[in-house]
Amino acid sequence: IMRLAISLEEHGYLAREEDSSYRLDAEVLRLGTIYTQSFRMEAHVIPVLEELVARTGESAAFYVRRGDQRLCLFRVDSPHLLRLHVRVGDALPLDSSAIAQVLRAFAPRPLPPYVASLELPIVTMGATDPHTGAMAAPVFGPGDQLAGTLALSAPVIRWTPEAQAAARPILVEAAAALTRRIGGEVPEWPKVAAE
Repeated sequence: IMRLAISLEEHGYLAREEDSSYRLDAEVLRLGTIYTQSFRMEAHVIPVLEELVARTGESAAFYVRRGDQRLCLFRVDSPHLLRLHVRVGDALPLDSSAIAQVLRAFAPRPLPPYVASLELPIVTMGATDPHTGAMAAPVFGPGDQLAGTLALSAPVIRWTPEAQAAARPILVEAAAALTRRIGGEVPEWPKVAAE
C-alpha cells in the first residue's frame, strides 16, 4: 500500500500531509474537471425520456430546481395530441405538483426524516392545471445530491388508476437507471407506491 501511495504521490494523485496522512491532490481535480466538461447530461437523459414515452405513451420530462422555480431541462412529448404543453426552458413555480414536491423534499442535505416515508413516485392530479396529472421521482448524481426530477405528465382523463399503476414502476425503474448512469446511487429507503 505504501509503494502504491508513493507512486500516486509522484504522479500528483495524492499529497502527503505533515502528519504523514494522505489527501487527494490536484491531478484528481484535473481529471474530474475534464470528466465534468466532457459529460453531457442530455446524452443520458434524452434516451431515458424517449423510453418512458415509448413505454407509457405519456410526456416525459426532466426538471431541476432554480431558486423558487422548477425548470424544464429536457422533454419528450407524448404522441397524443391532447397533452400538457411545456417547452424545454420553461420555468414554472414550485407549487404543489409532484415535480415540485420531489424537488423540495430531496434537495436538502441531510434529508429531512419524513422523506424516508414517502412513496415513490409522487403522484398529483390537477395541482398545476385541473386537467393534468403528474408523477415524479428523484434522480441523484454523484455524492448523493439531487440531480433533478424525472416526471411523466398526462391529461387526467388518461391518468386512470390502471394507467397510473402501470406507469409507476416504469418511472421508478427509469429514475434508478438514470441515477446510475450519471454516477449517483439509488437510496434503499424510498418505497415504490403500491400498484
